Amino acid sequence: MQWIENNYGYWAKLFFDTVPLKVIVPIFIAFIIWSLVWKGMALWKAAHNRSIAWFVVLLLVNTLGILEILYIFVFSTRPNDRTSSVGQEKSDS
Repeated sequence: MQWIENNYGYWAKLFFDTVPLKVIVPIFIAFIIWSLVWKGMALWKAAHNRSIAWFVVLLLVNTLGILEILYIFVFSTRPNDRTSSVGQEKSDS
């Protein structure tokens, strides 16, 4: 583990000495799968909406699924697709 301290510093050595590799690897794999699923859904939706700028941003920026989730649920909906109860009144007549 001396090479970790030499290459990455004291804090990296402290982290890898306290957290076993058996714990780090499954968490890392779970993060990769999580990110790939959301990235795939967001890229499909951006391509479907013909949003080239969003497609490129989503393809290049890795935020562990945060930007992808925001795009899917907030930014990709078009104004006529959004349903709002504001201004909708039921007429009783």
